[in-house]
Amino acid sequence: METIVLPDKKSSIRKSARLQKLHERNLYLAQNHKRDLFVDNAEFLVYHWSGQAATFSPATGELAAAEDQRINIGDHNCRVDNGEPFPYVEEMPSKVKGFSYDANNFAEDYAFFLDKSPVVIHPYERIVGEFHWQLDEARFFQYPEENRKLGFEARKLGAGGISFTHTTPDLGIGLKLGWGGILEKIRKSRAKHEKNGYRQGVEYLNAAETVTLSIIRYVKRYAEEAERRARSEKDPELKENYEIVARTCRNIVTDAPSTFIEAIQWINFFQVAERIIGHGNGYGRLDQLLIDFYRRDVEKGILDHEYARELVAELYLKYGGNYFSFGGRDRDQKDATNEMSWIGIEAYDMLGGYNQLGVMWHPDIDKDFWHYACDVVGRHGAGAPTLVNYDVMRASELRSGYSEEDAWDIAYSGCQWYCSVGKEYSDQDLNSLVLVQPMQRAMKIAAEENITDWEKFWEVYDREVNRTVDVLVEFKNNTYKWQPKVWPEIVTSLCMHGPIENGRDVTDVRAVNNNFTSVNVLGVPNVVDSMYAMKELIFTQKKYTMKRLLEALERNWEGDEVMRHEFLKQPKFGNDIDSVDDMALQVTDHVRELLESKYNIKGFHFRPSLFQFMGHTYAGPMVGATPDGRRAEEPLAHGMNPMHGRNTQGILPTIRSFTKIDYSGFQGGSFQIELHPSFFPDDQDRGTLVELFATNFFEMGGVQINLNVLDIDTLKQAMKDPENPKYRNIVVKVTGYSAHFVVMDRKFQEEFVQRVNYQSL
Repeated sequence: METIVLPDKKSSIRKSARLQKLHERNLYLAQNHKRDLFVDNAEFLVYHWSGQAATFSPATGELAAAEDQRINIGDHNCRVDNGEPFPYVEEMPSKVKGFSYDANNFAEDYAFFLDKSPVVIHPYERIVGEFHWQLDEARFFQYPEENRKLGFEARKLGAGGISFTHTTPDLGIGLKLGWGGILEKIRKSRAKHEKNGYRQGVEYLNAAETVTLSIIRYVKRYAEEAERRARSEKDPELKENYEIVARTCRNIVTDAPSTFIEAIQWINFFQVAERIIGHGNGYGRLDQLLIDFYRRDVEKGILDHEYARELVAELYLKYGGNYFSFGGRDRDQKDATNEMSWIGIEAYDMLGGYNQLGVMWHPDIDKDFWHYACDVVGRHGAGAPTLVNYDVMRASELRSGYSEEDAWDIAYSGCQWYCSVGKEYSDQDLNSLVLVQPMQRAMKIAAEENITDWEKFWEVYDREVNRTVDVLVEFKNNTYKWQPKVWPEIVTSLCMHGPIENGRDVTDVRAVNNNFTSVNVLGVPNVVDSMYAMKELIFTQKKYTMKRLLEALERNWEGDEVMRHEFLKQPKFGNDIDSVDDMALQVTDHVRELLESKYNIKGFHFRPSLFQFMGHTYAGPMVGATPDGRRAEEPLAHGMNPMHGRNTQGILPTIRSFTKIDYSGFQGGSFQIELHPSFFPDDQDRGTLVELFATNFFEMGGVQINLNVLDIDTLKQAMKDPENPKYRNIVVKVTGYSAHFVVMDRKFQEEFVQRVNYQSL
């Protein structure tokens, strides 16, 4: 193994020698491109759809993009790359017996794929299980031509999306039942559907049985391999580890976990089994899932705080891409913080660096725990844990139509999104509305029809946004018709409330309680700034015509620098200027009301998210120059954050602008902030400053904070000298996910260093 660059020590919590070895391996994987996650092209980042391969994974199957076309979004993958393609592609059942769009054809491929996936146990591990390939690298994953045609129509008008994972299963179901209990549940439900003559449900549950039996075989193979190693191992420490692994795995082959370590191991096996199907789910409230196991084992004297923390840290080291939540409220709306909340954040504090955890704030949260979480954010400076507002997230779910029973058990689950645990499949995070494009069409119509009245121009804009949304709705509804046939998410369905009972995949109609469609809206601050500038300079002052503006934009402002400066110097969103912030409210309320008026075939409305994870980086040349003074080669704004460098009055005015929006009306809207280390005086506790900042932000109605503490000049040096050991371990919260900075695609790095690096309020 190559030399590993260890992170700077930022925690007083010591790692055991065993955990230190596992941490070194984790860093090796990240620093040597074994965790890299790719997308096929820039179009996918902008529209979440490209008409080519349909997933995030570095696919090596039939539909893989060429190596030089793929874009590295960072070490964000759960898959461990071994440099080889899946060796049994030609033996897949769908290739030998024939491919078809149905759950049983899918399940046979899945079972074969899992059976052929190797058992991987590394020395010193006590939590085992990892994978080298995803199923889409071996099984055909593409929607029929009718869907692709609709996708291209949506793409042309400024929309797109795929439907793929991005939900939150209730792991409590599996922890209670075990694989054997899940199998029994499937068989009982199938018998009921057979009696009622529901053939479709019977067929689906046959597929679910096939998948579950393959997982049982997979876990059993781990138990057998660990037993084999334990018998032959001479080193006492390694022998003990193998015996622990063997006993843990053997106990959960079919039975439900009964101890803390068995629960951790069960969760990891579930993640392996599920993420082989697809990248992207969250895994709920870890403190609530594990607290009973923890308390029982402590009472029995077989577990203490320190060992529990080490096992949770080991779970984090298996992937790091796991979205777990801590804190929040319980069913009675009281503070849900418990011992496991502390252990979960302490485990990250011990490791630092790359991870995806969320702490859910509310006014009644345990004050000491909240301070500690903020202190961890400030000391490590890598955006972990993400700080989110439980009450706003819950209010958002209730406003959309969730029941109180479903809304209370909500978890931060991904970049900016959240889920009702086990009761929601709302197509989160992977649908896109590029708001700049309908605005541009409205501008062309205004020029052609010589529209000089602002209200009439707004009517045209409204019509064009509506047109884009309508084609997106048609595309998504066609996708929903095909989704349970093309790529059923059977493993996820095993831990959801409804699919097994209803005999329907979680992706299907009437499978779970909540099926709203979430849409990421890209370029909102650019549209706000553009609309405001046009209203002032074209419709109020009448200094320019729309035709003249379009000509300047077509030339990318070339030869029109004075004109560009006038559009650029108009008031911009993010400076607490009421007139432009009112435009932000008008634009965001409009897109929210429009989306909420549209319904999917599952009977639920669409809802907007003021976020887009990385499309803003690549969208610039695709949409061209814009009336806010932006040149074509510049990125768009990130989410609802002000366009780079335009919030010139400091953090507080930026926050006041940002929080004038009611985020309970949206499905996420993260506030991204990069603080220079000098922001924190040497004689003051970082945690206290982060806590004051975050608490005030949430009291003003904000929903999420992604907070980096870094020197952007250092990142610029890292771009010049990426192999320098002192830069290899820099981790940043990119948008909604974390990654090692030097691993990311160059354009991501370039966008990142354009951000404002605050040195004071």
